[in-house]
Amino acid sequence: MIKYKLTCKDCGLKFDSWFSSSKEFDKLKRMNLINCIRCSSQEVKKTLMSPMVLNNLIKETTEDTNQKKIKKFRNKIKEYQKFIKNNFEYVGENFAYEARSIHYNTKKKFKKIYGKATEDEVKGLNDEGIETQTIPWIKDKDN
Repeated sequence: MIKYKLTCKDCGLKFDSWFSSSKEFDKLKRMNLINCIRCSSQEVKKTLMSPMVLNNLIKETTEDTNQKKIKKFRNKIKEYQKFIKNNFEYVGENFAYEARSIHYNTKKKFKKIYGKATEDEVKGLNDEGIETQTIPWIKDKDN
C-alpha cells in the first residue's frame, strides 16, 4: 500500500488517498477513475512527496526508549541482588538441601538463604510446601 498526497487543479483541494501500488495509481488515472472528493473533477495530480522520515525517527526514539527501559530494569535487578547478597546467606548448589533442612528441622534456627537450584528442585520444594522465589540474576561480568 502507498499513500499519495493529491491535489485538484480545479478547486485546489489537497487530500490523501491510498493505492495498492504506484502502478495502480497510474492505471486508475489513465482510466479516468480518480476524481476530486469535493468537486468530482478528474484533474487530480500527485503532489511533491517526501519519504516518511518520521518513521525512522520514531523507530530510533522507540529503540532509545527500549534501551532506557532495559537499563532501568537491569539496574533494579542489580539493586535486588545487592540487597540479597547483603541480607541472605549464599548456599550455592546446595539450595534445595538447605531449604529442606531449615523447613523440616524445627530445632534449626531460621535463616534466609539464596543459591542455585534446578527447575525440578524448585518444583519439588514448592510441592512440599517450601516457599521459594526465582529471580533473574545478572552475573557481575555481564554488568
